[in-house]
Amino acid sequence: MDEIEVREFKKVKLKKPVMIEGLPGVGNVGKLVAEHIIHELNAEKILELYSWHFPPQVLVDNDGTVRLSKNELYACKSKKQDLLILTGDQQSVTNEGHYLIAETLLDIAQQHDVSRIYTLGGYGIGQLVEKQTVLGAANDAELVAEMKKYGVEFREEEPGGSIVGASGLLLGLGQLRGIPAVCLLGLTSGYLVDPKSAQAVLAVLCQVLNIELDMQALKDRAEEMEKVVERLREMEQAQVPRVREEELGYIR
Repeated sequence: MDEIEVREFKKVKLKKPVMIEGLPGVGNVGKLVAEHIIHELNAEKILELYSWHFPPQVLVDNDGTVRLSKNELYACKSKKQDLLILTGDQQSVTNEGHYLIAETLLDIAQQHDVSRIYTLGGYGIGQLVEKQTVLGAANDAELVAEMKKYGVEFREEEPGGSIVGASGLLLGLGQLRGIPAVCLLGLTSGYLVDPKSAQAVLAVLCQVLNIELDMQALKDRAEEMEKVVERLREMEQAQVPRVREEELGYIR
């Protein structure tokens, strides 16, 4: 296998498509959104990308067979907006690999005459999120102004001063190639897979792209995760030592 190997299954003709990146990351927010879009729009897989910069392992499927880690690109033709959707099993485990894979993805984007790139992810804050918020970053000031109209927040020194991995590099390297790109990050604890944060990011993306998607599957997953979070809250509270009333007498 080559350092980076692209296997194309089908050539498609798209009209100024938008590329959406949703690879694994914090809370798996981006991956959840990408997979939901692929499923709801019945997008077609057009290529797979393999690299020995991915973790040195194989994945075991339910039938007991194994396969290499990969990234996958799907295409969807629409009257409103043609899409290319990127998702996958892993991101690179080496700095060099991150750059090489991002450059390869941008080559593919330019081959399809991509008009804009949206990268998706989660922004971990280390605690349970009470209010769903989508933070943004862009490689052009005009895009910042545009995204604010959709409720995307751009905070000073957040997200953390930097965006690691494909979600960041596609913006930075895309800027060098003149490709407009935006990163949408849903606030998440960073501890768990977060379908609720994914739902918030997807809602913004649907507004931006002017598309309608059934979000029930994400809502159902979010409700299930809320039950898990509530149990975690209960366990956390149970571990807090209670102060007996007589021990507070000194402050009366």
